[in-house]
Amino acid sequence: MIGHRGNRAHAPENTIPSLLEAVALGVDAVEFDLHVTRDGVLVLMHDTTLDRTTDASGPVAARTLAELRAVDAGARFTRDGSSFPWRGRGAGIPTFDEVVDALPRTLPLIIEIKTPDATPLLREAIARHGLAPRIIVAGFDAACTRPLHGAGFAMGACTPDMVSILLPSLLRRPLAAPAFQAMCIPPIYHGIPVPIASLARSMKPHGVVTHIWTVNDPAYALKLWRHGVNGIISDDPGAILAVRGLRSAR
Repeated sequence: MIGHRGNRAHAPENTIPSLLEAVALGVDAVEFDLHVTRDGVLVLMHDTTLDRTTDASGPVAARTLAELRAVDAGARFTRDGSSFPWRGRGAGIPTFDEVVDALPRTLPLIIEIKTPDATPLLREAIARHGLAPRIIVAGFDAACTRPLHGAGFAMGACTPDMVSILLPSLLRRPLAAPAFQAMCIPPIYHGIPVPIASLARSMKPHGVVTHIWTVNDPAYALKLWRHGVNGIISDDPGAILAVRGLRSAR
């Protein structure tokens, strides 16, 4: 059970409070996203811009870390569209280093790179913190992930990787050992259902784990587990954890 950007259904995504809430619920791992500030600091943010989740606007890459310190990352969080319970409570945009220091030292991390500018910075940070044994680094863009292959830590499949194995998986053709160690895939991609069971089956002989995002329906999570999925990435990890004990039931 993996907390998607922390405990995103209940706290502002990609903030330390949200990540710590997920940890308190008992997740097996947390997932978060990385961008880079104008002065070259890794920070947690999903979008290219600040507009959707904060009280600021414009590109993340156009701001220095000092400027981002004044941004309220909880300003736009709402569950009902009319109340904003995290506004003004000090939930800021954290740096990668701050998040590593705040989380338990053994907690597995799934890190999604959102820009190639983050790639060399992340490689250095992983080495500095000794994170290699407990991370998966992923990203849609091959330019973000390919430079890290062979760096000594687990990699997630990028979009071209998934495209290359899709048809052979459906046809049950044997596949060579891939360069990635994990698949983080959605149930539906651009309106087309993803053949999760086929992909998981084809990669299992190579020890590749399958994680599905974003799953907030407990019944669907149980179905996915029974199809051989290893991990569920959820905005509401508490709801999924509540039914996890039923996953082996018929």
